[in-house]
Amino acid sequence: MTAMRRDTRPEAVDAAGRAAVRAGGGRAPADPVHIDPAGVDPAVLGTLLARHGWIRRGGAEGRYTRWTPPDDLEPDTSLLVPADRRFDDSVDLLDEAIAALSHSGVPSARAILAALLVPGDEIHWRRETPGVGGAVSWGSEEDLHAGATAMLSAAAKAGLLRAAYFGARLDGAAAEFLDRILVVAPGTGAGLLTAYAPAPEDRTVTTTLVRALEATRDAIDLQRVSGRTEAFDDAVRLGVSRELLASVVQLVRGSEGIEIALAWAASVGTPRGFASRRLRLEFSPGDLPALEAAGERLERSEPALDVEITGAVVRLKRPVPDGEGQVRLAVLAGADVDEVRVRLGDEDYRTAVESHLAGVPVRLRARLERKGGFRKLSVPSALVRVELDAAERDRMLKALRLRVGGSGGGSGAGEDSEGR
Repeated sequence: MTAMRRDTRPEAVDAAGRAAVRAGGGRAPADPVHIDPAGVDPAVLGTLLARHGWIRRGGAEGRYTRWTPPDDLEPDTSLLVPADRRFDDSVDLLDEAIAALSHSGVPSARAILAALLVPGDEIHWRRETPGVGGAVSWGSEEDLHAGATAMLSAAAKAGLLRAAYFGARLDGAAAEFLDRILVVAPGTGAGLLTAYAPAPEDRTVTTTLVRALEATRDAIDLQRVSGRTEAFDDAVRLGVSRELLASVVQLVRGSEGIEIALAWAASVGTPRGFASRRLRLEFSPGDLPALEAAGERLERSEPALDVEITGAVVRLKRPVPDGEGQVRLAVLAGADVDEVRVRLGDEDYRTAVESHLAGVPVRLRARLERKGGFRKLSVPSALVRVELDAAERDRMLKALRLRVGGSGGGSGAGEDSEGR
């Protein structure tokens, strides 16, 4: 299962950089990583070395600092990092430091190089599960990736809209954010996952994630001490949602506990209002009852929405020639979901059929119901065809073909069984 998708745009990382990002574990690669030393900020490299536990051993004041690996690993490895790029030998020193990191067997060397290649906020998940010799089950690793994906998706949605429960709303925006996430060194150990979120472009998501996780931890602690649960409801304004709580549950269940850590991109700095220290939060199996109960309550608390939706008819279904039928609409405007279902009376159903055959959308007013993830409309009214000129119609049909991926329209006889 692929939990997160990498950014494959040329401007994100070059081919050598992508290979370095994919490389994991403590073994050194056969070839050094190709990073242009002229583009490396010495201050950023120093920050990353300190963040990963490398030891500063002095140096020439105002000219360079000397760093050695943590825990006395590789005693012969020593990096000289210039104080800045003013000196003639600064680029040479940076080139030598990068080469030494590329050939180093110290696990953190790969993470430092990845941070230089792909500037972004580092998000780390550690999931403790029983295993043998440091190995864990395949299913446990799948749970780690799936839970991390769900957590990032929830944060991406909350970065755009605060809601107790999203359902299918903003799925497209969350998927676009996940496409910009880079998985870094996935082979650094069982139960570990590191990803980079672009910074500063997607800082809204990472800052929302930090606030939401801290609010979740505080709400759990308050409930344990006082029995009060309203902190979860209040935390919605900070980005907590039913989906975020469900992602924590997915990560914790079946484990001995999880740790989530976030370090701000060294090249961008700490966002305003946040401490420069590295965030670390832990959740344990003892937190599950509070998380599950709060998630159910948040889902129930999100109200249905009155909407006016414009959508293309992509599926039609009714069991008999006359009477009610169910229609599926690809949403073009009016709601933050891709598709909705609606049950229509005979006259409106005929209008939907005509619109489908003509290749034009319909517009209607209805209630977008929470039940089913905001995928269903109830109490429909004022359904009309929306007339388009030829150019608009062609653009709509092309967009729909891209969205449905060939699933197309038709009767859908074997689908949407709940609408029968």
